[in-house]
Amino acid sequence: MPDLKALAVIAPAAMLAACATTADSPDGGPGTCSADAASAYVGQKATGQVGSRILQATGARQLRWGPPGAAFTMDFRQDRVNVMYDQAMTITDVTCG
Repeated sequence: MPDLKALAVIAPAAMLAACATTADSPDGGPGTCSADAASAYVGQKATGQVGSRILQATGARQLRWGPPGAAFTMDFRQDRVNVMYDQAMTITDVTCG
C-alpha cells in the first residue's frame, strides 16, 4: 500500500509543476521580435514567402498568421510575430507577441 503522507506531498507538487510557464527570452536577446522592421509588408499578400521574409525582417523565431475573425491566446511571446490579414489575403497588421 502506498505511503499516504508521501502521496499528499507529491500530488500537489506535480499539479504545480504542470502549471509552470516557460521562460521567455530576455529583452533584446536572440529571437526577440521587432515589428517596426516589418511595417513595409502591410498591404502585401499573405503568402508563405512573405511570411518567411517577415520572420527574417523582425528577427522573430515564430510566425502566427491571423486570419479574419480568428481568436488568439493572449500569451505574450517576445520571439513571435503576428501577421493579420483580411478576406482578400492582404496583410493588415504586423505585431510582436
